[in-house]
Formats: sequence, C-alpha cells, structure tokens
Amino acid sequence: MVFRREGERVVADYTPSENQQGFPGVLHGGIIATLLDETMGRTGALRQEWLMTGKLDIRYKQPAPIDQPMRVWAEIARERAGAIDAVGAVELLDGTVVAEARGLFLRLPDEVRAKTLAQYPEFVNYWQP
Repeated sequence: MVFRREGERVVADYTPSENQQGFPGVLHGGIIATLLDETMGRTGALRQEWLMTGKLDIRYKQPAPIDQPMRVWAEIARERAGAIDAVGAVELLDGTVVAEARGLFLRLPDEVRAKTLAQYPEFVNYWQP
C-alpha cells in the first residue's frame, strides 16, 4: 500500500485479488482489518509520531468484492497524552462504505523507536513532511 496525506486524512487505494477472498468473490474480513489497522496507525504521521495499535473496533457493513478498487482512509478523532483516537473506513470508489473502524493508537515508547532507528537508519526521516 502507498499512503498519502489528503488534508487531515491518511489515504491509500487498494485493489484486492482472488487470493485474498474469504468467500468466493468476497475479500476476507481479516484483510479489511489489516487495511484499517495500517492506515489508522499511520495517522501518527500527521503529528510526526510513531504509533502502535492499542485497540481496534471494526464494523463490517457489507461484503467487499475482490478485483474492485477501494479506498481506505483514516483521521485523528481525538488526541490525548500518549495516545491518539483514530477513525477510518474502507469504501468502494462510489463511496459505498464496506467497513468503518475506531481505534486507540499508542505512542511508541522512545526506547523502541531508538532501537528501530539503530537497526533501520533510513527511517530517521520517516515522518518528515
């Protein structure tokens, strides 16, 4: 997935394939959960923060067809000390909502971030605007 900023949202486009179906012709719900988790976690980029999932609640609204482009978006609903509450959705390109989610995303501890940067120095500017 390639993520981009659109105003105060993090957005990604995604087209599922046949090998990701749960039922014939329908995207597996675990893939939808992953799309939401990854996109909502990246709302930290809006504040130059590294986040990890603390809680994720998903409401599936309708089956997601495979081989049809969809858009995933997320935004910050509320900020608090050490955490961000985010909301997001997976939508078909006509705006039909496939799933929506709310989640609590915790700021990554400084020591974890430092260890990651020591292993992967190319991430030092990861959240630069």
